[in-house]
Amino acid sequence: MTTSRFAALLVCCITLFSIHGHAQQSSDNPMVHMTTSLGDLTIELYPDEAPETVENFLQYTDQGFYDGTIFHRVIPGFVLQGGGFTPDMERKTTEEPIRNEADNGLRNLRGTLSMARLPEPHSATSQFFVNLADNPHLDHQGSAQWGYAVFGKVVEGMDVIDAIAGVETTTTAGHRDVPAEPVVIEAARQVE
Repeated sequence: MTTSRFAALLVCCITLFSIHGHAQQSSDNPMVHMTTSLGDLTIELYPDEAPETVENFLQYTDQGFYDGTIFHRVIPGFVLQGGGFTPDMERKTTEEPIRNEADNGLRNLRGTLSMARLPEPHSATSQFFVNLADNPHLDHQGSAQWGYAVFGKVVEGMDVIDAIAGVETTTTAGHRDVPAEPVVIEAARQVE
């Protein structure tokens, strides 16, 4: 095999490996810059795989809905959840729930964003979570276990995510795993 053929085969294999189980990074994908009280992060969204979910997340983002909300659930080694409560643990009013797109082939891997929901599969509104580890038990496994829809990934700022995962938590207003000192999403904006 010639060197050029080997190089072409290697590139092909790397490309196939990189897209298996998660969306391929693309400069055409929408990006959201999120400023938190512990630092900034950039999120790449996957509209090809999760069109309704991305549209929903961007609608809340463009309305400024996430500004002033908190990460209200922090479970080290599992997830950070946010996007629905104010620092005084008041639940924000949301739009109607969306269809669960967990059957899109994306997996709940470390750094990915998924929609939080109630036990009913199609009940997600504004709340999302960041996977702190690979969580295959959250993936879609058929109609008996719908799973949680992955729709994006933190592409910059995982150090901030890990810092949030390390904060002290407590029980507040009947909610467990709440940061003792609020971790605030100060702003979330689409990157133009």
